[in-house]
Amino acid sequence: MKKIALKLSVLLGVAFLTFQMGCKKPSDNPEEIEETPVSGKATVSVEETIFPIMEDEVIIFENDYNRAKIELHKKTETEILKSIFQNSSQVVVLPRTLDSVELKNFKSKSIIPRITEIGTDALAFIVNAKEKDSTITTEEIVAVMLGKKSTRIKNLVFDNANSSSVRTIRELANVQVLPKEGVFSLNSNEELIRHIAANPGTVGVVGVNWLLQAPKDLKPYVENVKVLGVNNNKLKDNKFYKPTQSAIAKGDYPITRKLYLLNFQGTTGLGMGFASFVAGNKGQRIILKSGLVPAIMPSREILVKDK
Repeated sequence: MKKIALKLSVLLGVAFLTFQMGCKKPSDNPEEIEETPVSGKATVSVEETIFPIMEDEVIIFENDYNRAKIELHKKTETEILKSIFQNSSQVVVLPRTLDSVELKNFKSKSIIPRITEIGTDALAFIVNAKEKDSTITTEEIVAVMLGKKSTRIKNLVFDNANSSSVRTIRELANVQVLPKEGVFSLNSNEELIRHIAANPGTVGVVGVNWLLQAPKDLKPYVENVKVLGVNNNKLKDNKFYKPTQSAIAKGDYPITRKLYLLNFQGTTGLGMGFASFVAGNKGQRIILKSGLVPAIMPSREILVKDK
């Protein structure tokens, strides 16, 4: 009788466990969820000059798809390019696309990246709020990058030696190596803004997104810097423009960059879903509200009530 009771107890225990497993709800843990365009977990490397806007995109994306988890990694442009060529980053956001040589390299490895244009941003030139000057010319910027001394620019300061900001201004001045004097770099956009806020006489080069969407702890420093107007010597009027949304959109502001999301997954995974979201109506609206310029102007629904 004891043996029968023991067997019955074991059978009932197994049956109860089986019942519990059968009734268990699907896991909400992204680590345990099969990856699809709207579920699972993905890591996205973001070039640091445009990090704030991608934080906003991720917050709304995860709110819409609660079984998806996007982990953002803030990196320099050089670090991201190195990581994608080493196959350690599959989804990245950059203020540039791949050139023909880079695309050929991936094609030789049978890798065809999905490249999605998502918007346009700009580099802002900032000084301490106490400075009298309110403008700077592209000619002055180029001269400093060529190693020439300037009567108005004591130092030109970048966020990071490996950032897209340095690459963009090097291309503007058509130089490969930074001069030994008059130009130096720090470690981040946050450090750069704090430095300019505390040091009159220097000009900082920063992604405009950091000024438009500064973290709470950085806002007091942003309030203590001034954005300079830059002349556009490619236009007939050669007027000075600040990196406002309209000036970026019209092409009046001279130093802008296209933003791209590059997906190297090769499958219809979460990276593709996130890229579609950012390039879609809601994602583009987030970029529009941030003060940057979306790649596609989001539609606006107009409701007309019947009288």
